[in-house]
Amino acid sequence: MVAFGATTGGAGGTAGSLGSGASSTAGKNLVVRKADSKKSARAGRIDEAWGRLGMRTLRKATRKHAECVRHSFGEVRQFLTRTPCTSLDRALFTVGDGDDAVVVSVAWVGFRTRTQAVRFQSLIDVHATGDISPLGGELVGAAGVRFTGHNYDSQLNRTVLTVAKAEPLSGEFSADDLDTVAEVAALSPRP
Repeated sequence: MVAFGATTGGAGGTAGSLGSGASSTAGKNLVVRKADSKKSARAGRIDEAWGRLGMRTLRKATRKHAECVRHSFGEVRQFLTRTPCTSLDRALFTVGDGDDAVVVSVAWVGFRTRTQAVRFQSLIDVHATGDISPLGGELVGAAGVRFTGHNYDSQLNRTVLTVAKAEPLSGEFSADDLDTVAEVAALSPRP
C-alpha cells in the first residue's frame, strides 16, 4: 500500500489508461453479479467481492487522518466544522480486468455518536452539498480523474459512514455498472 497526500480531482475526463480501452466482459452484467459481490464485501472479503464482478484491485493507495475539515469542502465542510469527526481514512484504487478499469474513491468517516453519523449521511448523500476530497488520482495511474458524484453510495456502520464514488478509467461501463462498483466499494472494510 502506498500512502499519499490529498488533492481534489483535476481536469475533467478520463485521464489514464491501464489497457487497450477495448470493451471486455468487466463492463457487462456487473449488476447481475452485484448481490453475490456485496455479500462477500459485507463479510470483509473485498478481493473475493471484486472477483465476483470479474475484476481485481489493480492499484491502491490509502491515507489516515486525525481530522476531516481540511479534507472536505462545501456544506460537508461546514458540518464537520460544527461536528468534528473522530477519524478519517481515505483510499483511492483502481479495479478492473486488466483491459478495462474503474477508479474508486472511498472515505471512512468516524463520529462520536451514531446520531452524528446519521446526520452527516443525510447531508453528504445529497448531490452537490460538498464532499470528502478524494486522494490524488496520479498515484494510482488516474491523473486528472474528476469524480462527479453520480456513481455514489454510502453505508453506515455504527458510528462510521463509508462513502464511495466510482468513475471509468478505461473501457466502457454503463452508469449501472459504475453504481454497482460504488455500492461494493462502500462495503469495503476499513483499512
